[in-house]
Amino acid sequence: MPTVTALPTASETLYATFAAQYRELRPRAPMPPIDIRFRRFTSLNTTIRLREGELHVRLSDLLEHAPESVHEAIAHILLAKLYRKPISAHQSDRYRRYTQSDAVSRQAERIRQMRGRKRISTTRGHLYDLDEVFEAVNLRFFHGLLGRPTLTWSAHVAKRMLGHYDAAHNTIVVSRVFDRPNTPRYAIEYLLYHEMLHLKHPVRVKAGRRCVHSREFQAEERLFPELEQAREFLKHL
Repeated sequence: MPTVTALPTASETLYATFAAQYRELRPRAPMPPIDIRFRRFTSLNTTIRLREGELHVRLSDLLEHAPESVHEAIAHILLAKLYRKPISAHQSDRYRRYTQSDAVSRQAERIRQMRGRKRISTTRGHLYDLDEVFEAVNLRFFHGLLGRPTLTWSAHVAKRMLGHYDAAHNTIVVSRVFDRPNTPRYAIEYLLYHEMLHLKHPVRVKAGRRCVHSREFQAEERLFPELEQAREFLKHL
């Protein structure tokens, strides 16, 4: 009677992949226990922690059915970061090309819409009303034709993230740091104009790379009359 060889399970294969990458990066170090689990993250998150001699790896469930070569790239990148080793450009490029492919990007966007929650505050600040600023900028630069997304001030006074456009929730968030008497009108108009350009020029993927600020985007951004003054103000924030 022929011998039947059991095939390794997906979890065993993934463990073997992490173990192989660990051995490659740390050939003389003892192999620690590795706990690998998939989680229902809202994005393509991957984390690794070393706790009491055990490696804890948490991966987005969006990556569960990725090719083994991509799992290998993830293992290499996470372990290299953890142990401060050089990251292979080949592995980094492989991971980037997979996660930024059209199919995976669309799936990640849908998951963010389904699972993610966006904190919406208010459009009315102490000094500036985002609805009013949006309409003024829309009329001035877009002939009033740009569809209005959800607008909100940030929950806190953020100085690192001054503003951003969240495509998954069609929301522009502006930091409350701008809602002050010493903020010139052109500064908040420029910030909103920049985020509105993201509405007009969505992120594109070219040759596996995300193009956030395309040539068309940058050309239109230079049309803002007080561009240099606004950038100088933002820099000093």
